[in-house]
Amino acid sequence: MAELNVQLVAAERAVWSGTARLVVARTVDGDIGVMPGHQPLLGELADGVVVIRTTEGTDQVAAVHGGFISVENNQVSLLAEDAELATEIDVAAAKADLEASGSEVDDLREIQRRAETRLRAAEFL
Repeated sequence: MAELNVQLVAAERAVWSGTARLVVARTVDGDIGVMPGHQPLLGELADGVVVIRTTEGTDQVAAVHGGFISVENNQVSLLAEDAELATEIDVAAAKADLEASGSEVDDLREIQRRAETRLRAAEFL
């Protein structure tokens, strides 16, 4: 059975790598599903949840904030500005961030957007 070699990398660290049957990610143009044999692709990631269905049948779920996805020859690279696995998310801290108020509206929107994405990823657990 064909498989994907997947790497999820954030600016500061490698988040996850391994083999998968399916990768679902949100791009600025909408959600995309990648399976073995997918056509080459380069896309811009939007803030959202990435689901990686491994060859073992488990799901690796991550909150991803910006970046790019590249697909070529069954290689999937997710290069994110920031990413964390759902198992690493501190739900209480994300909820506190979501409820926090800031003096700058743009700062508040950014905090809310990131907290919402983190909570959506944590819901997969």
